[in-house]
Amino acid sequence: MNVLGIPPAALRDAEALELARVWIAERGLHCSPRVGLYADDGASGETRAWAIILADMAGHIADALSAAGMGSRADLLDALADRFNAEVASPTSARRANGAWRRADEVMAA
Repeated sequence: MNVLGIPPAALRDAEALELARVWIAERGLHCSPRVGLYADDGASGETRAWAIILADMAGHIADALSAAGMGSRADLLDALADRFNAEVASPTSARRANGAWRRADEVMAA
């Protein structure tokens, strides 16, 4: 397995928690999101929180690509947003349900 390191801030913070894992395995994308942390407002709270998380991740990806000399952060972020919306509208591959997601309250109780 080729695993990424845990961010230093997460190692320092005793209350840090992992929100998602994303893997390419068996020729497909597999995700394990932790849902339910923002469910106090129901679906509205969850979707708002996950939109912020996805947007923040896109910013980190744009920063990394820009640092690798692939373009300006702004242009890369625009391209990511455009391609994200295109992928949501018309997926390039079938999503495989792997049952790896769990509600936050189930994970925290374990």
